[in-house]
Amino acid sequence: MIGRTKKAVFAFIKDRIWKKINAWRGCALSKAGKKVMVKSVLQSIPAYVMSIYILPNSLIDEIEKMINAFWWGGGGNNRGITWMSWERVAYLKEFGGM
Repeated sequence: MIGRTKKAVFAFIKDRIWKKINAWRGCALSKAGKKVMVKSVLQSIPAYVMSIYILPNSLIDEIEKMINAFWWGGGGNNRGITWMSWERVAYLKEFGGM
């Protein structure tokens, strides 16, 4: 029986995902390699539990943040994505915008 603290009960999912991400952080993966790893491994870890139970939204948000940080962030020799403000991107082309 699962009580009211579902986040504590399903914390093992978050821990397993975190361990996988930390194991891959040292590897030099291309974007295609990261995509395959995220789709085939990270998204399949909570799939079985999610087919039986409704996970708390806060836990799903934390898992999504970890996956996003792995996908977009740096690690090892990868510097990650350099974000630009919308004002800089939205310039007219004649002024250096896109």
